[in-house]
Amino acid sequence: MKLKATLIGFSAILMWSLLALFTAASGKMPPFQLSAICFLIGSLPGVVLLALKPQRLVLLKQPFRVWLTGIAGLFGYHFLYFTALRNAPAVEAGLIAYLWPLLIVVGSALLPGETLRWYHIAGALAGLAGTMLIVGRNGVAFDDAYTLGYGAAFLCAFAWSGYSLITRRFGRVSTDVVTGFCLATSLLSLLCHLGLETTVWPETAFEWLAVVGLGFLPVGAAFYAWDFGVKNGDIQLLGVASYAAPVLSTLILILFGFAEPSWRIAAACLLVTGGAVLAAHDMIWRRATTAAQPAE
Repeated sequence: MKLKATLIGFSAILMWSLLALFTAASGKMPPFQLSAICFLIGSLPGVVLLALKPQRLVLLKQPFRVWLTGIAGLFGYHFLYFTALRNAPAVEAGLIAYLWPLLIVVGSALLPGETLRWYHIAGALAGLAGTMLIVGRNGVAFDDAYTLGYGAAFLCAFAWSGYSLITRRFGRVSTDVVTGFCLATSLLSLLCHLGLETTVWPETAFEWLAVVGLGFLPVGAAFYAWDFGVKNGDIQLLGVASYAAPVLSTLILILFGFAEPSWRIAAACLLVTGGAVLAAHDMIWRRATTAAQPAE
């Protein structure tokens, strides 16, 4: 069960690796408008399931702390991330925000039944180094003038890592609640859009397809998969494996002609893959030991 849940959680990371491609193809829609539409689309599978099986509606009846955690996690992360990008250069803001996998690994030591080992931290640091090679390939320069943006990016990292770690404590809460989280995030994003942005609609059918793709995968199914994964899988391994998202994202952009290959990408792949293997030490060793035991 744990391995299956971990693989489901990893599928979220694979879907998040499509985020840059779909976003680049979606046109010039402002971020909060895009967020409002995509989270609405992302809620549709859950809405359809609840409509077909009304008896599951009882699963949405959860304590206030569950709803607060979910909405603060999904909407809070995106609000802080967009704020960071508005008030700081994308490279530096992105690097700070992508501290969240490391924070998940370190923070997992506070969870019941979890033990933090040196190879978990080493694997996460290797992944962070790989991410720095990708995101900071054109150089990194922190400037005091962007303190607000850096602060928002830092809070962004804590928002998502905190959401993931606290969600682990709600292991008995059905993943159906993610439907409610998506709907609430869509509404709050719409309010931010109306107050902060000018509406821009996609101009072509291709751009609309990219928006729909965003809604169903990176901003839809991925959150359901991540919820199930962090509740039932190896959260430390998922934290380290999350560093694969920017690497895979860059490889996909190269495949579709939006980026050029380089030695940095190859090195990042080695660092992220090596870090994930290192962090998976327990799971790999346990399976190898089980396979080596003679059958009785």
